[in-house]
Amino acid sequence: MRFFGTTWVAHDGGYGPRRVGVAAGSLTAAVGGCFLLRFAYQGLEIANSSPFVGVLVIVMFSVCSAIAFRKTWEGFSKRPVDAAREEALRSLKGIGFIGSLVAYFVRSLTEAPGEGLRRTEYETAVGQYERRRTARTRNPAARKGGRTKRK
Repeated sequence: MRFFGTTWVAHDGGYGPRRVGVAAGSLTAAVGGCFLLRFAYQGLEIANSSPFVGVLVIVMFSVCSAIAFRKTWEGFSKRPVDAAREEALRSLKGIGFIGSLVAYFVRSLTEAPGEGLRRTEYETAVGQYERRRTARTRNPAARKGGRTKRK
């Protein structure tokens, strides 16, 4: 939602081009990250490290990317229940940054990432506000008819 401001509410103010830009940017960043990891792996090959180290690096980045994808994807639909657990997973999500970027890309193809969650929260808040506002007594803004004076 960082790149959309409030344009996600009514899909105005350049919402479509912003979504295309976010999708392209996240995909470009993911591809750049893959190249970065490839160069790091080539560095391991140049250093003549054991094949076990190469396999370990590949497995580590694959697992971390899968976990980061899953946690990022879940974050688009619901708030985290345990904030301490999310804090503990921050470094793992940093290592698996490609998974997070891919999740961001895939979600931006259908909506602004996090829009569904925010829209649900927004509509709930608006509904609660309307119920509170109309339930008040002596609220001049909620009166349907003309002005009436109290005596």
